[in-house]
Amino acid sequence: VQLVESGGGLVQPGGSLRLSCAASESTFSINAMGWFRQAPGKQRELVATIYSGGFTNYADSVKGRFTISRDKAKITVYLQMNSLKPEDTAVYYCNTPYGAYEWGQGTQVTVSS
Repeated sequence: VQLVESGGGLVQPGGSLRLSCAASESTFSINAMGWFRQAPGKQRELVATIYSGGFTNYADSVKGRFTISRDKAKITVYLQMNSLKPEDTAVYYCNTPYGAYEWGQGTQVTVSS
């Protein structure tokens, strides 16, 4: 499965972005999917997960601000990011919660005034 992330960019604090993760095939009905981020000099962290039944889970740092979802075909996973903060600046990736697939190139999110 190949994963392609998109939707990143430069946004001011308090702004919003919507990230997309497109898979080369529909395996999302089998696996849970997550969004990760990696800031410079830091380890990659899991910030949001969506399970096959639709249940979602979030890291405390993004809870209430980020929303993970996916389309009915379960080929694309989204991350709606609101009330963005400078500390959200990172490269964002999607994958299963255990990183089962090959990592994509990610999409850069920069929150700065």
